[in-house]
Amino acid sequence: MSDQDSATGGMTFWDHLDELRSVIIRMLIVVVVATVVAFSLKDELFAVVLAPRSSDFITYRLMGVEPFSIHLMNTGLTEQFMMHLKTAMYVGVLVALPYIIYVLFRFVSPALYDNERKYATLLCTSGYLMFMLGTALNYWLIFPLTVKFLGTYQVSPDVANMLTLQSYMETLLMMNLLMGIVFELPVVSWLLGRMGLVNAQMMQSMRKHAVVAILVVAAIITPTTDAFTLFVVALPIWLLYELSIVIVRLSQNKTKQIL
Repeated sequence: MSDQDSATGGMTFWDHLDELRSVIIRMLIVVVVATVVAFSLKDELFAVVLAPRSSDFITYRLMGVEPFSIHLMNTGLTEQFMMHLKTAMYVGVLVALPYIIYVLFRFVSPALYDNERKYATLLCTSGYLMFMLGTALNYWLIFPLTVKFLGTYQVSPDVANMLTLQSYMETLLMMNLLMGIVFELPVVSWLLGRMGLVNAQMMQSMRKHAVVAILVVAAIITPTTDAFTLFVVALPIWLLYELSIVIVRLSQNKTKQIL
């Protein structure tokens, strides 16, 4: 019997299936509970979510932005309720994510060797932290700049902006998700480096192509057309690429030392 078989206690396929079902049920329960809590804290939730629409937001105050306020409107009968529910679900999943990662790791880890378990722990932890870092950067910097530019931009003083709650919330949630995914670049690069699919030399030689790709990704993430916001989005992604090169190089050197 292999180490993996010993670790899993000789469980059959159906035993594993029952355990997976139990894991999924526990994850759903935690997500639902977190969503209900977020939904019940409506005032606190939307005080945070809607904060970037006013010049009182800390990012604007630190940058010395002139006073402004963006008024949101509702145009659909069910729109406010659905946005409340969607936002609560997003926050619920975000809050429950550490537990989801933990129970999934507990389910998979018995089938892993000790060194594989160590790398899997590092991968899960760093992946979660980088996703949260990307989300935080978007909320505190990138999204406020986007809101300030698009929410106050006018082709003429005679044309007033009338922004909907749905437009505001969908832009925020989409940009949060995209920035969280983009910030997984160092983690993915490390994994590909461990698999031997990329190396530091290859990534260095493709730096010029990477810069072009980064500008394209930055343009997709932010809906604005001004160069400053594009630069603010592209700069951290470029730094992540450079960090990825360093991480892959360190991983290569460590592998050579072991060999």
